[in-house]
Amino acid sequence: MNSLVSMDVPATNGAGLTPQDYAALRDAVFRLEHASFAARLSEALDKQIGRVGKLLPAEIGEVVQRATEAAIKAALEAALRTLGPRSSGERRLLHKAIATLSGAVGGAFGLASLPVELPFSTVVMLRAIAAIAQAEGEDLNAPETAFACLQVFALGAGRQNMAALETGYFAVRSVLSKSVTEAARFVVERGFAEEGAPVILRLVSQIATRFGVVVSQKMAAQAVPLVGAAGGGAVNYAFIDHFQTIARGHFTVRRLERVYGAQTIKAEYDKLLVQAAEH
Repeated sequence: MNSLVSMDVPATNGAGLTPQDYAALRDAVFRLEHASFAARLSEALDKQIGRVGKLLPAEIGEVVQRATEAAIKAALEAALRTLGPRSSGERRLLHKAIATLSGAVGGAFGLASLPVELPFSTVVMLRAIAAIAQAEGEDLNAPETAFACLQVFALGAGRQNMAALETGYFAVRSVLSKSVTEAARFVVERGFAEEGAPVILRLVSQIATRFGVVVSQKMAAQAVPLVGAAGGGAVNYAFIDHFQTIARGHFTVRRLERVYGAQTIKAEYDKLLVQAAEH
């Protein structure tokens, strides 16, 4: 899995990417295909809890699903109404500090705090994601960029967490592409006044389903005995760091697509995946 990081960067490549852009793409592949929230939790809590997402009872899973949908709706509203040029600068440490504090509250009060804490944490993460998008050349005033930011929450589940689904980076983008296009067109034509419109709700549900996988892992980790407020802060720090990692990869790929074309970058991305599998 670390082979992508250790491989030498060629001076030239068939797609004509500069060495710097090829290295950026290689780094993006590693971030998007091998990032594991479970591994981050293990590091944060010094526990082997790679399967914590399976520890939640079904009824708690329903609470998580409702909370994730509410969180994505809150993030969508924030993305479409409040991002704009004011989100300049990444301010990664500030966003992590705020999310860590909210996680400490969640760790202290447990599942009961989820309906309040998760939407707050998600909007904080959206701000961090938007800052990364802007740093990679995205226009935060464009509805399409807002939806690209929201896609990060769907991408965070990763391949290893949802092995039964098509969950590679481009596979998830493909699944969401129609809903994203329709939702962006709807917002451009009619604004965000009708936030309960079916086209919006469908996209929210698609993203929330995948986002819920990571949220379930987060809640299960916070349910570990003796985790408490301090551990809850560590879990939320890992939570936001995970999605910032995904965002960096996602918006690097989008930047390179604008320069070299989507098909070219997809082809090089796939080659890097093959190379990683062979090493």
